[in-house]
Amino acid sequence: MSYAVCKVPVAPLRAEAAHKSEMISQLLLAEAALILEEAKDFIKVQCLYDGYEGWCQRSQLALIDSWSKNNDAQYYTSAWINTISINHKTAHIPLGIPVLNAHELQRLSGVLQLDYLDAATWDANGAKPAPEKIRERAELFLNTPYLWGGRSVFGVDCSGFTQMVFRFFNMPLLRDAYLQATQGEVVGFLQEARCGDLAFFDNAEGRITHVGILLNDHEIIHASGNVRIDKIDNAGIVNVETGVRTHQLRIIKRYF
Repeated sequence: MSYAVCKVPVAPLRAEAAHKSEMISQLLLAEAALILEEAKDFIKVQCLYDGYEGWCQRSQLALIDSWSKNNDAQYYTSAWINTISINHKTAHIPLGIPVLNAHELQRLSGVLQLDYLDAATWDANGAKPAPEKIRERAELFLNTPYLWGGRSVFGVDCSGFTQMVFRFFNMPLLRDAYLQATQGEVVGFLQEARCGDLAFFDNAEGRITHVGILLNDHEIIHASGNVRIDKIDNAGIVNVETGVRTHQLRIIKRYF
């Protein structure tokens, strides 16, 4: 099997092998993916972190013969913006980028040279999902613009936001909201919710289309227009600025 490693800060994953195709997710710098199919300018990959598939521009990937999936002990960049070196050139990368160990950097060195310089890092394997820590990580995304398919503080969608926050606590989530809803254990009532539970919301057809992180039984942080904190009750989300109900609550899940 052959693998691809993202060599730019953020690379779009598209539904089809074309620049005009919908962006459905993103690969972040140093994230690896299994190569599934190749076209002239694009490569179809399956992200090792969450199994998501999409087409990525070939020039944004470094190709390598072997790689190993390892979610057991991960370090990530912990500042909102981090200055590093990519192929001996200065680059600015967002929060939550994987920090490869010396062995991985050496294995990759023939196709991609990374130097994290003095970037602050976060040890996800040793992080406990205490309420204050979850809130601290989540609030780093506040005011990040909503971006369909986004997974970073440069632009994020609702499930990309929850996935990235949980990543800091070594709890891999699947990519889309309806997929994340298949994980975890059901919480019966909103009044039983605790910080870090995920609330899911459906549309008129009953399809889960939105997710956010509960901060308590009356506040939720989620990506809707931008990453924001709104009110939540048993019926759903109420925008704190307009007073308008925006999302209908479907189910609450707990992951730790």
